[in-house]
Amino acid sequence: MFDFITNLINTMGALGVGIVMFLENVFPPIPSELVMPLAGFSAAQGELSLVAIFIMGTLGSVLGAWLWYEVGRRLGRDRLQRFIGRYGIWLTLSQEDVTRSIEWFHRHDKGATFFGRMIPGVRTLISVPAGLTEMEMWRFLLYTTAGSAIWNVALIAAGYILESQYERVQAWLNPVTNVILGAIAVAYVYRVVRQLMRRRHA
Repeated sequence: MFDFITNLINTMGALGVGIVMFLENVFPPIPSELVMPLAGFSAAQGELSLVAIFIMGTLGSVLGAWLWYEVGRRLGRDRLQRFIGRYGIWLTLSQEDVTRSIEWFHRHDKGATFFGRMIPGVRTLISVPAGLTEMEMWRFLLYTTAGSAIWNVALIAAGYILESQYERVQAWLNPVTNVILGAIAVAYVYRVVRQLMRRRHA
């Protein structure tokens, strides 16, 4: 994972940062906590522009969030409920989970969209209920951009400030990322197996 991100950024510069951040929002296991500090480190080394990586990273984040917003909007609540009823076991979701999530989002849409951009995993999923509830697009984009921008500034600053320490950090960052992804995979299999057993005994 670390090598893939590093190669893309080294090859494509700020545009590579934007592409990886777009993919991170479409495919959650790619962590922005790895991408943006690396970009900040490269800026500290004079290899990238701070302004460029901030703009491209935030643009990539917003475009990825908008994609999932559109998925939720076009899918609609009724179609989603039918889909979850048929395939929810493989997503470790039930129709009740969907209903509770939508009701919660109705009550906290602005805060959920803004702060959700700063939470790993949630930053992708929060866009779907925004689309399902037909939150105004301008409002969604406003809070998404604000939350993404603040989070990216913090991560870029961390990489920029680390600078000379980053070589040491990258030695353990990739193994840690792999462990996290492995833990996610194990948790997913566990939830699927548990729901299969529940359905069998129902």
